[in-house]
Amino acid sequence: MPAILTSRELGNIIRTERKRQGLTQAELAGLCGVGITFLSQLENGKETAELGKTLTVLTTLGLDVFIERRG
Repeated sequence: MPAILTSRELGNIIRTERKRQGLTQAELAGLCGVGITFLSQLENGKETAELGKTLTVLTTLGLDVFIERRG
């Protein structure tokens, strides 16, 4: 998988996976315990989205985050 370099790229991945799983924003927000506004902003690449909530959304979708050194 290619590196994610922007918040917009991360948001696109979240939106794509949510839709793949057949979830609405309201359904996913409810499962994660976050607001629909937060989820919408996250999917649209808001750069100041809270990290903790973002990780909760990723975990709920079954997505893992890995960090590795470039090069």
